[in-house]
Amino acid sequence: MSNTDTPLPQSDKSVRHLRITQPSPWVSRWAHLIETSGTVLDLAAGGGRHGRLFLDRGHTVTFVDRTAEPLADLRGHERAEVIEADLEDGSPWPLAERRFDAVVVVNYLHRELFERIIASLKPGGVLIYETFARGNEDFTRPRNPDHLLKSGELLQIVHGQLQVVAYEHGLVQGADITGVKQRLCAINDLSASIREDGEPPAHEISRV
Repeated sequence: MSNTDTPLPQSDKSVRHLRITQPSPWVSRWAHLIETSGTVLDLAAGGGRHGRLFLDRGHTVTFVDRTAEPLADLRGHERAEVIEADLEDGSPWPLAERRFDAVVVVNYLHRELFERIIASLKPGGVLIYETFARGNEDFTRPRNPDHLLKSGELLQIVHGQLQVVAYEHGLVQGADITGVKQRLCAINDLSASIREDGEPPAHEISRV
């Protein structure tokens, strides 16, 4: 599920999105920060390439997308939950007050959801976010600035709410889709400090 500037035929959108089956290296890099066997929300999951990564790692995964057909093979999986929901049509948030050990969002931007996304993190929960940013219009869809992050926007959104572990912004080549992207990994642990100065705990960043 991803924003585009003009509607594409459903078949074209499916082919474009579902042809990518390997998880993003950004998601794989920070997977180790998520609680062992913890719960993961794969939001705007598409074909579920990231949620499937976490199923393989032993997590319980909730997949949410507007179209659940590409996730049909997961219906019988004991640790997979598939929810079909349009996140942009004004319908109620499909997860009520549920919270997760991680929320993963890749190649999707709907700014109205940021408050919900952060509220969906358990204490210590990890947000892994990656999507397109301004400048991407020179390479591929999306080109509409409404669907592209401004420089530093993800940092501004989580400021004072989550501890930023890693952040990148720039041109990504040789990945799932070449373009300008913004990436963030942040943890819901600003209140978990045991230090006198109130600084939150440090996390391992050396794994690749």
